[in-house]
Amino acid sequence: MIESRKQAVSIRMSPADLRKVKDLARRLSARDSDVIRFAVKAMLGRLAPLFDPDSRGRALVPALVEAGTEFLRFFELDSSRLDALINDTVSDPEKPVSIEDLALLAMAGVKEPYAALKLSELNQTDERLLRSTDLASSIRQYLYEKYVYRISLGPDQSAAPLRFALRGTQS
Repeated sequence: MIESRKQAVSIRMSPADLRKVKDLARRLSARDSDVIRFAVKAMLGRLAPLFDPDSRGRALVPALVEAGTEFLRFFELDSSRLDALINDTVSDPEKPVSIEDLALLAMAGVKEPYAALKLSELNQTDERLLRSTDLASSIRQYLYEKYVYRISLGPDQSAAPLRFALRGTQS
């Protein structure tokens, strides 16, 4: 039997956040609880691959990139915690995300100049990424091209990128 009843939960929010929820609800002619439920559903949608216990390695890259640096900062996810979250129990040698890329992801929102330097070291072949003025977009593009768009081939073979229609991306 599927549980369809909603349950009441209690959350702690700062007075400033609560004021913003109330202001948004008033502007939308909605209830405060509707605004909070929307925020929770939107966040759960963005993090959906993390619900799947079998989802590991490169399959989690899009969820973490799309969650953004605020997610990584809020949960204090450094490269070692990201490694445990993403690469723990990965048995396929094609699926793990390199520790260097996890470090790049972790430092993107905290130490931007260092992250830009690290990206240039990791991605010496793609000049258009290095010239980009938006570091977060460059890191996103680098990680997507490395872990999402390309299929695994031998070390001496290159793969054509797969094309996906993603919100906010440009080719």
